[in-house]
Amino acid sequence: MITETSAVTFRQNLGEMLNQVQYRHDSIVINKDGKPVAVLVDARLFARIRRMQARFDALAARIEQGFSVVPEAEGLAEIDAAVAQERAQPKGA
Repeated sequence: MITETSAVTFRQNLGEMLNQVQYRHDSIVINKDGKPVAVLVDARLFARIRRMQARFDALAARIEQGFSVVPEAEGLAEIDAAVAQERAQPKGA
């Protein structure tokens, strides 16, 4: 479950919220002035996120290397064309 709370409430209830994350594997979004500024997640989820980030970074580097010979304007034009084509498809097609 994902819970939202203010920074003040989070600070006042830190122990309880740590237990909520540790034992129930909930996530807590911490808001300041009504805007999300941080999220408290359990350590296992954070480890998964870090592994996914590392894999994403490696994939992005491979894609960047593979397209390094394509001029930027040409690459952007191809992306725009692909987006336009996808948007022209009927929903669910």
